[in-house]
Amino acid sequence: MKKSLKGLIAVSAAVMTTGAFASTNMESPLYMPKAHEVYLKTGAAIMYKTVERTDATAKKGTDGNGEFPVWRFAGDIGYGITDRLDLHGHFGYTKDGKIDRKGMHRGRIGLMYRALTEQSPFILDLYADAYLSGVTPMRGTYTARGFDFANYSNGRWGAIGGARFGKQISDWTLAAHIEYLQTFGNHNNEIGIDPDVKPLAKKLPAHPLLAPYRNMSMQDFGFPDQIAVDLKSTHETVAGFDVMYQMNSKWSLGGGFEYIEHYDNGVKSIHTKLGYNSITLPPALGGATISTDDIVDGLLKETKNMKDGWDEYVLKTSVAYQYDEDIQFAAFFEYTFDDAHANSQNATNCKMEMGVRMNARF
Repeated sequence: MKKSLKGLIAVSAAVMTTGAFASTNMESPLYMPKAHEVYLKTGAAIMYKTVERTDATAKKGTDGNGEFPVWRFAGDIGYGITDRLDLHGHFGYTKDGKIDRKGMHRGRIGLMYRALTEQSPFILDLYADAYLSGVTPMRGTYTARGFDFANYSNGRWGAIGGARFGKQISDWTLAAHIEYLQTFGNHNNEIGIDPDVKPLAKKLPAHPLLAPYRNMSMQDFGFPDQIAVDLKSTHETVAGFDVMYQMNSKWSLGGGFEYIEHYDNGVKSIHTKLGYNSITLPPALGGATISTDDIVDGLLKETKNMKDGWDEYVLKTSVAYQYDEDIQFAAFFEYTFDDAHANSQNATNCKMEMGVRMNARF
């Protein structure tokens, strides 16, 4: 009887100890720093992706193309103001040499408050972040084949509100999250106009008398080599769940699923002041007058709703090793598949990303 009691006590102590490690594990989906504690997570990853066929990628001839290597770097930093309130920032940078696109793909700072603690039936955290894509302008070039992005910023500021909730059960941590992003429309963009863009090439029939007009560029109608446009506000929704298993005091496993809905963008107006020009077609071919205003109207009609949104479905897994009390190393893998709108250039048949991360607290 005494041996059985000692065995039960030993097992219970082991479970409680493992659970204690789970509550302070920086890879936990419910991790919250203690008061005056600083944490830092830095990661590097390599990604392979194949481009999905959409109207936009077919026009550019990139559908089905593989892109490798795509380098991605991430950094998270946080400070525990109290045991239930933290200040945090999340940042990310991507470089895709295959398509010459690079820049910050993630930037946000905000506060998280633990509304319900471990003593409640479940943990509930509420957070509000400032969306920092407006730090850098959206850059790209409008070409005859479509729009070529130069970076990953959409040039807009925004606000994020979200919640995560879950429970730690012995050495298991179960959590779910949901968030909403609202961006604010602006003209923080730099769009180059390729001289090869011929706005009348498809509007006018192939007639010898019309050849000079069909070959006119955007610049011939008063467009400068670079413009800014007034983009509409847009939004994004995210939902997902995560699980972590604390194997022992050193090792833990993680996994999860996330759904991200990126809504369509749209252009309200041309912000840059344009020059003006007009042409009159030969009387034998109708004698119609076409001006800069007509070119702008056609462009805005085309981009009022860009139909460039896409939905992401992300599967993720990780393994972490606790080096000492305050330093942790993790390796992770993510697989993403998409469902894209007609003009999306961001959708892929698959994205496979693997990388390593170091977590530390001070």
